[in-house]
Amino acid sequence: MSGSATATAAPRNHAASPPLREERSDRIIFSRPYRAAAELANVTTVLGSDHCHGDGPFTAAATAKLAEITGAPHVLLTTSCTHALELGALLLELGPGDEVIVPSFAFTSAATAFAVHGATCVFVDIDETTGNIDPAAAAAAITEHTKAIVVMHYGGVAADMAALGDLARGHGLALIEDNAHGLGGTWRGKALGTLGTLGTQSFHDTKNVHCGEGGALLLADDILMGRAEIIREKGTDRARFLRGQVDKYSWQDIGSSYLPSELNAAVLDAQLAEFQSIQRARHRVWHTYAAELASWAASQGVAPMTVPPDRRHTAHLFYLRLPSEDTRDAFIRHLAARAIVAPFHYVPLDSSAAGLKYGRAPVPCTRSARFAATIVRLPLWPMLTRGQLDRVLTAVTEFRC
Repeated sequence: MSGSATATAAPRNHAASPPLREERSDRIIFSRPYRAAAELANVTTVLGSDHCHGDGPFTAAATAKLAEITGAPHVLLTTSCTHALELGALLLELGPGDEVIVPSFAFTSAATAFAVHGATCVFVDIDETTGNIDPAAAAAAITEHTKAIVVMHYGGVAADMAALGDLARGHGLALIEDNAHGLGGTWRGKALGTLGTLGTQSFHDTKNVHCGEGGALLLADDILMGRAEIIREKGTDRARFLRGQVDKYSWQDIGSSYLPSELNAAVLDAQLAEFQSIQRARHRVWHTYAAELASWAASQGVAPMTVPPDRRHTAHLFYLRLPSEDTRDAFIRHLAARAIVAPFHYVPLDSSAAGLKYGRAPVPCTRSARFAATIVRLPLWPMLTRGQLDRVLTAVTEFRC
């Protein structure tokens, strides 16, 4: 999944702004979890029942809402997006000797979910206009050992699914969508997370919709779904037992404990019930940044986040790309001195210690490195007030590159 990993930039050559005073009560943080109206009532209902483990009424309700939002024929809630990816690796039987193509600019789960089963991660470069995997780079990395391509829709903006779909079909490869940022996003009118062999969602508390920690696996294939629900339930056919299809359940296959508790599902159900209003609020913030920073960005050589016209994004984040790493780090310090938290994002996987150990890059991922070195994300959460937005806008436009 594309997770919430951030880092604090170390001072470089620019003169440092005054240090952030942590005690400021008006500090604008980068992300704040949304609180849905029915959360406490739902959790109280679960705690007052005799069913706190998974697969209760809130699991069913949240699953139905997620299926309605995505249009996915099959939805399985999981304990995290990472676990949904790991479940997918088991489902596709990826292991030693297999290669999985992964974008270098992605969260660690996009790689470790396959490396943990012994597959080799092959890191490829990105398209700098979106931060998504470059189909040409993926094509060049295919070998006789390649079994799957991982696609992360960065920031909730779809990757080039036409080229990637053709590539996967042409080589008989699985196409895995890490849609941690993309719930509600579309590519040419089709829901993200439903365009590949399987899709995964994240409900970590930094995501648009959350339950603290959680995820989901989206599938279209009936046969894969039958095996997936067994793998999710410790390798048993318990789901069939609960539906009355067998008189007892037993160990059927490999698996693990990927089913979230009913408490998590109760929070998620409340969040999904407000999905459209959450999205409207996030888009309000996103469009304010896009409209009111355009002139400043053009004058300073800064590239704001853009969305191709055939894609509907999710307002998961809004980023700026500064002219250089030094300038970016100075910009982060400039905002921090004004009590505004604006982090950069992933360290490219191909240059990480684990990436060097568990994977390889056929060619240097120079665009991924450049993207990672110049990106900064602005605060974005539904409850941001106009006054807080004005503070961010003023602070940003005061900065000179």
